[in-house]
Amino acid sequence: MDLKLIKNILDMIAESDVNEVSLEEGDFKIKVKKQGEVQQVAYTQPAAAPQAPAQPSVPAQPQQGGQPQADQSGSDDQPEGDVLKSPIVGTFYEAPSPDSDPFVKVGDKISKGDTICIVEAMKIMNEIEAEFGGTVQKILVDDGTPVEFDQPLFIIKKD
Repeated sequence: MDLKLIKNILDMIAESDVNEVSLEEGDFKIKVKKQGEVQQVAYTQPAAAPQAPAQPSVPAQPQQGGQPQADQSGSDDQPEGDVLKSPIVGTFYEAPSPDSDPFVKVGDKISKGDTICIVEAMKIMNEIEAEFGGTVQKILVDDGTPVEFDQPLFIIKKD
C-alpha cells in the first residue's frame, strides 16, 4: 500500500467524525482508531516480515519535542525562513547511511526536489524532497529521533 495513500487516509480521518477505519489490500491490513486527539495506527505486514503487528502512530514526542518548542518560543533566536515539515510519522535520518555525509547542512543551497533527509516508517526508507528551493537556515531535529506527521524539520530561506 502506498504511504501517500495512508497519509491521505489519516488526514481524512483526522478531519472527520469517524473514530475507526479498517482497510485490507491483499495481505496488507491497516486499522486506524482515533482516541480523542491521538490517532493510533495498527498494521499487519505479510507473513514474510514477522515484525511486531502493532505500532502506535504517536512515538514519544515529549522527549524530543522540547527543542523545537523552545526554539519557537524564543522568536528572536528563530532564523527567518519557511518551515519544511515531515510528511509522515517515522524516524528522521540526516544521511543515507551512518558513515555518509548528511544530505544537507546549515548554509547549504537546495533546489526544489532535492533529497534533504530520510524518514523511516514501517521499515521503509522514505527520501524526503524539498518542496521549494532556498538556503538551509536551521535543522530542527537530531539524527535518529522520532518525528510526527507535520512536525517542523528544517527552516529554509527561499531564494
